[in-house]
Parts: sequence; structure tokens; C-alpha cells
Amino acid sequence: MSQNKILVIGSSNTDMVVRTDKFPDAGETILGGEFFMNAGGKGANQAVAARRLGGNVEFIGKTGKDIFGQQALEYLRNEGIFTGNILTDDENPSGVALITVNGKGENSIVVAAGANGTLVPGDLEKIPEVFNDASMVLLQLEIPLETVVHVSKLSLSLKKKVILNPAPAQMLPDALLQGLYLITPNETEVKQLTGIEVYDIESAAKASQVLIDKGVQNVIITMGAAGAFIYSAEFTGLVEAPKVKAVDTTAAGDTFNGALTVFLSEGMGIKEATRLACIAASISVTRIGAQTSVPFRRELHL
Repeated sequence: MSQNKILVIGSSNTDMVVRTDKFPDAGETILGGEFFMNAGGKGANQAVAARRLGGNVEFIGKTGKDIFGQQALEYLRNEGIFTGNILTDDENPSGVALITVNGKGENSIVVAAGANGTLVPGDLEKIPEVFNDASMVLLQLEIPLETVVHVSKLSLSLKKKVILNPAPAQMLPDALLQGLYLITPNETEVKQLTGIEVYDIESAAKASQVLIDKGVQNVIITMGAAGAFIYSAEFTGLVEAPKVKAVDTTAAGDTFNGALTVFLSEGMGIKEATRLACIAASISVTRIGAQTSVPFRRELHL
């Protein structure tokens, strides 16, 4: 296990999932199949992935004073993640995500942020010590953008490596991109950030260069079943993903990001770290759910 602490700051949700043959059209009611609830949220998902794949992980987020928040904390603690600095919102409920999974394993997600949306820079200013022994800080965009910008700026001032998974897709200020160690958009997110549609290696390289020009050190564009495109001084090219039959793609990207962060924190090269992260993500899509689908390190047969 990596002894370098990975600090994940982000969202925690309860995922409410319904399986159905097809997504409903606007105004249409359809009968679904199996229903289940899972611990989710991009931040928490990535923390669980990093932990299961060998990381020493602390997660910071914000939950409500409700059963969903209590269950999320218990789940994270049971995974071996340090939760001592997770905050509680006395007024807003914990975040929830309503997820529909169709017969192809594709998902449609609506998130109600709840307490995630009230994690503000002032909350983190109360616990400055959490950054001291972190080697890497992993961020996403399901908490307020001002908080992401604050954490990134503070982390960089402390010489920490910041990895940003820019999801869900939104426009980002150049000030956030400046100095990032690594950004990991998918095809939709990179188009939002650069205006370039990515459909092959050449377009991926062109989009990556736009982000490099804005001050990002390394770019990895996740391309679903095709794998991940790396653009860095160390290696540039496509790392293919194993071919599997997808059952549920929920948290595949989160699994990739958590795994990638762990392997990079151990000093692994970016190409090999990406290859292993692709394997972890490919395993996750063969299983139902978010955090429940994340593989353990032993399953990668390292």
C-alpha cells in the first residue's frame, strides 16, 4: 500500500438506481426493473477507488444530518478511509443521485447536490492541517467551483500535485487550470473546455495542447471503451482498455481516477499508471453500482 496520503475533496451522494430496458422519452412513464441504493458521489467514489487500489486516503466532503449522511460515513469508514474531517450541514440534506441504467449498460443521472453544494472555502480554512502530509490532492466538480479553485490554489502553494477530474462538464477559469499536475476529462468534458471535438488521436492531441497552453502539466482524456489518451512530456499516445461486456458504466470514470492517482502517488510512470487504471475501470463496468463496482488491487493481478 502507498504510504503517501491522497487527499480527496468532493461530493458524497446516495445513488438510487433503477434498471430498465430503455430510457423514458419526455413525458413517458415506463415500468422499470430492479431498484437498489448505493453509496455514491464522485468524490466518495474516487476515494473508495483509491483506497481499494492501495492508497492511504482521506476524504473531505459535507453531508446532511440524515440517514443518508450517516450511512455514507459508515461506508467510508468501513472501507478504511479517514473521515475525521468530513463536515455536517445542519440545514441541508445529504446529496442524492437518481440513476437510470438501460439494457445497454448506459446510465442517465440527475444529482441533487444538497450539502455538497454548501462545502465552501471557509470550511477548509478551518482544517488547514489536512494538506500537510498529502502528496496528491484529487478534485472533481460536484462541489462549488469556488471551493475547487481555493483547494487547488492552496495545494499548489504547498507544492502538492493536484489532479482534477473536470466532471460534471462545465467551463473552468484559466486560473484553475494554471499549475495543475494533471487533468482527466472525457470526450464531452474536453470539448466543453477546449471547443474541440475529440474523435481520434489527432483531435485528442489538439485538444490536449490547448489545455497544456493554459498551464496544465499533463492531460489524460478518457475515451470510454477505446481507453485513454495521454499527452505529456513523458509519453504521448493511446492506452487501450481491455474489451469487456459493460453492464453498468456508473463510476467507471471515478474508478479510473482513483486508481490513476494511487499508482502515480507510488511513483509509477504515467503510461503504466494509466494502463492499470484502464484495467480497473474495465472491471468496474462489468458490475452493478458505483462504489460497489470498484475492484480491489488484488483483482488487477499486479
